[in-house]
Amino acid sequence: MSTCRRLHVTVRTARGLFVSRRQTRLCGHLPSSQSLSTGTLLRNDFFKDLESQFSAMRKKASDALPGSSWSPLQINSNLPPERADIVIVGGGVVGWSIAYWLKQKERVRGGVKVLVVEKDLTYSQASTVLSAGGIRQQFSLPENIHLSLASADFMRNINEHLGVLNEDPVDLQFNHSGYLFLASEEVAHIMEENYSTQRNAGAKVSLLSPTQLKEKFPWMNTDGVVLASHGLENEGWFDPWTLLNAFRRKALSMGAIQCCGEVTDLKYRTSRILSADGDEMDLRRIGSVKVQMPNSLEYQPVECAIVVNAAGASSARLPEMLGIPLPVEPRKRYVYVVHCPDGPGLDTPFLVDYSGVYFRREGLGGNYIAGMSPEEGEEPDTSNLEVDHQFFEDKVWPRLASRVPAFEKLKVTSAWAGFYDYNTLDQNGIIGMHPLINNMYFATGFSGHGLQHSPAVGRAVAELILDGDFTTLNLSGLGFRRVLAQEPMLERNIV
Repeated sequence: MSTCRRLHVTVRTARGLFVSRRQTRLCGHLPSSQSLSTGTLLRNDFFKDLESQFSAMRKKASDALPGSSWSPLQINSNLPPERADIVIVGGGVVGWSIAYWLKQKERVRGGVKVLVVEKDLTYSQASTVLSAGGIRQQFSLPENIHLSLASADFMRNINEHLGVLNEDPVDLQFNHSGYLFLASEEVAHIMEENYSTQRNAGAKVSLLSPTQLKEKFPWMNTDGVVLASHGLENEGWFDPWTLLNAFRRKALSMGAIQCCGEVTDLKYRTSRILSADGDEMDLRRIGSVKVQMPNSLEYQPVECAIVVNAAGASSARLPEMLGIPLPVEPRKRYVYVVHCPDGPGLDTPFLVDYSGVYFRREGLGGNYIAGMSPEEGEEPDTSNLEVDHQFFEDKVWPRLASRVPAFEKLKVTSAWAGFYDYNTLDQNGIIGMHPLINNMYFATGFSGHGLQHSPAVGRAVAELILDGDFTTLNLSGLGFRRVLAQEPMLERNIV
């Protein structure tokens, strides 16, 4: 297609996806209420002639690779397409969940060209696959509880959502042993209040006295424990890699496009608007992203209508290109694999002690994973993923052995480190559009909750983009308003 022809094509914006070039220039001069409305971005037809050409190309690629869902238009090790309706930056579990839900909703609303950009397709440093793989409803904020409940329901019926015809069913290897939180006298009242919130939200949770705790888990030393909270349903742990691959495989089969690369620059326009208080502000609108190819000087500008920031621990880099800060930074956490043949058995829950240490069973044969978060002033260096084994010796092991006497004889067999996308404001996710970047949506800052909430978060972001609002779960409390107002939504938990 010639350059001249491209300049006069009309594409859609989020509900429509692109507007024409002429309309795009005018967007910066709309009144602020219109400029900030997703509804004004979403209304025209997308490249009907171009899309028909791409459809023909996809068919030829499919015919060339019979039985294969990995066509060149889906996984592109070379340059990405010159245009996409929606560019998702970050191909972790949150990014691919968003891609899946966008493609799922497009069946009703018409074609949406979704490009997922991921810089490391080996996922060697991805937060998703380096996590402990847990899911729980034991939060204090209703938003987090509802996200977990919705995600657990999705996982329970995962093959209805992510099953692919003629391929093996998805098996998350879900262990339903639940989470077990222990509370000291100092924090027992918080556990009781959280229990009430959780039950009111529909979570199945049980409170246990120290006597009941000892009867149920005789391998535990209950000294110092005043109260315990045990998840009875929809809690436990699963294989993160399987969930990530299931989302990716399904989204690709539905037409999402994957590109190995890194977004290193953004082209945008700035227009002056008046706030509700009469102050002048700069409103930014992204027109294209620059995708740098791996191990190469080659890059591709990709024109787009919507950018979704699902870049995890690296999320702050994108808004920084626009001169806007984001309170998300990488935090490193260690996970230690230990062996103890006389340790707790098959009914062992994901135990979280009030001291901060946690452990859960890892398969069979006396294997477990364990860890804890460091104190705020002792955060480790995030320039690498090296493991501090002394941290286990000094901080983790003494607490483990105190709570489970059998762990005095454990042996560390391996360890790894992973990154959290840590929200420095309140350690909770940021979901929604920045009011000063009217076509960038955020799904980041989950601080360790991203994996377990990914199915419900993906649906929520797709609703915001295509419907203009949350339609299933009201997650407006997790939007940018609290960040700009510096009003944190803090979890009241026991650790």
